[in-house]
Amino acid sequence: MKLFAYFRSSTSYRLRIALNLKRLDYDVVPVDLRTAEQKGEAFTTRNPFGSVPMLEADGRDRVQSMALIEWLEEAYPLPPLLPRDIEDRYTARELAYAVATEIHAVNNLPVLRYLADPLGHSQDEIDVWYRHWLARTLDPLEARLAQLQAGDFLFDTPGLFEVVLLPQVYNARKFAFDFSAHPHITRIEAACLALPEFQRAHPDNQPDSPERT
Repeated sequence: MKLFAYFRSSTSYRLRIALNLKRLDYDVVPVDLRTAEQKGEAFTTRNPFGSVPMLEADGRDRVQSMALIEWLEEAYPLPPLLPRDIEDRYTARELAYAVATEIHAVNNLPVLRYLADPLGHSQDEIDVWYRHWLARTLDPLEARLAQLQAGDFLFDTPGLFEVVLLPQVYNARKFAFDFSAHPHITRIEAACLALPEFQRAHPDNQPDSPERT
C-alpha cells in the first residue's frame, strides 16, 4: 500500500491511525499542500478531487478518508474499528461523523484559505471562526460522552471515533481552543497518545514534517 498524504492534514492523520490500528504496512508518499501539489495534473489525473489522503491498494487509487476507513473495515475486518453490538456501532458512527462533518467540513484548509483570500478576513478573525465551530460540536460531544460514561476510550479499545477525534483535537490545540471544560475528550486524547499506533501517526513523526528535518 502507498499512502499519499500531507503530514498536517487531519484526514491524512485519521487514515494513518486507522491503518496502524489495522496493523497494515504502508509507505507514505508526501504530497505538499503548501505548494498545491495535490492540484497538479500528475495528481488530479489519478484523483480528480485533488485532495489527500489517497490510498493506492490492490491496483486501485482510493480517496475520501471516511469512505477509505469504511473500506478498510470491510477489507480487513480484524482488528475491528467498530464494536460488535449494533447499537454500539451506531454510537461510534454518531460521534465520529459529528466530528468529521460538523467540524472538518467548515474548518478545513481550503475553507480557511478562502476566508483569508478572497474574503479578506484577518488571521484573528479566522481563529475566532475556527474556535466557534469547534465549540459548536465539541461542547455537545463532551456532554454525550458524559451521558455514555466513556472511559479512556469510547468502548474497550480505540476505534472509529478515536480515529476521527484525535486529529481534530490536534488542530484545536493549534488554534488555542480551551479544553478545560472537556475532561472526557482530553482523557481519551491522553489515552490514545500513549499508544504506539497513534504515536506513529502523529504529524510530527511523518517524513515530510519539519520536526523530522
